[in-house]
Amino acid sequence: MSAHLAGVSPGRHRELPIGGGDALPRKARFSLETGFRGLSVAAGAMVLVIIVAIAIFLIAKAVPALRANTANFFTYEQWFPNDARPRFGIAAIAFGTVLSSVIALIVAVPIALGIALFLSHYAPRRLADPLGFAIDLLAAVPSVVFGLWGRDVFAQPVQDFSVWLNTYFGWIPLFGGDGPFGRSILLGSLVLAIMVLPIVTSLSREVFQQTPRMNEEAALALGATKWEMIRTAVLPYGKPGVIAAVMLGLGRALGETIALALTLGTVFGISVNLIRTGGNSIAANIANTFGEAGDVGRGALIASGLVLFAITLVVNMAARAIIHRRREFRDAAA
Repeated sequence: MSAHLAGVSPGRHRELPIGGGDALPRKARFSLETGFRGLSVAAGAMVLVIIVAIAIFLIAKAVPALRANTANFFTYEQWFPNDARPRFGIAAIAFGTVLSSVIALIVAVPIALGIALFLSHYAPRRLADPLGFAIDLLAAVPSVVFGLWGRDVFAQPVQDFSVWLNTYFGWIPLFGGDGPFGRSILLGSLVLAIMVLPIVTSLSREVFQQTPRMNEEAALALGATKWEMIRTAVLPYGKPGVIAAVMLGLGRALGETIALALTLGTVFGISVNLIRTGGNSIAANIANTFGEAGDVGRGALIASGLVLFAITLVVNMAARAIIHRRREFRDAAA
């Protein structure tokens, strides 16, 4: 059959590509998907740029003070950066920061896990939703409110509890001494525990709710009780997420400022005693001494902030690494 009979003029005849690919639409050079991908990459890169910029700023401001320091910055326990011969160290306040944060987690984590399991597997939905919402609201309360409440309301019950601990367990170094009792590591740690509680609870509840339903039903079908089902199906699946939640709570506790500034005794020194007046932290020391600090003093505070920045960064990186250890948890979270 000729081209003219087929309805195509001989002069306008063109060859079609092999395979009929001419019928498929060509890929656009720019689309909403590529634009969104580019914005996402730029946002992620911007976060890294900001972190590096903060680190460079802290290092640049801290180096002059570190050069003027006449004591060992990592082992010296006192803080005299405004003297004629500046002497300051991070040992005592770093110890207080870590100690108060660890005690806060020891108190908060068991309670948070218990609440999370109750809301996800025991409480009826009509009760679980309002309770979960109320716990989430605790995370929105400003830290200064917790600090003022801890100093003006919670301090007296903790002081009475400290006296009781000293009376009956004074032979333990943690609760020894003759007083005074009041603004102590114990008070600051309990306030921190209340502040960390909603973070660990909310994240743990989300993790427990993501447990595959078939795993729970299989355990129950084999004759397991509800607690045995939770112990064998829910907790192993949610372990990476719970660890990540705990470490994120640790990051919150390490960086807390106002609450500890109002509840600790701002005493420099390393001591394991929890109930005597004393204790200090990096963030609380910055808040309490920045107003009266000179040039070297401000540089010293920035140097301590650099140490806190490094600790917090390591904690958050470890939390992200734990989240990505199990592919199924990462996919479920996405």
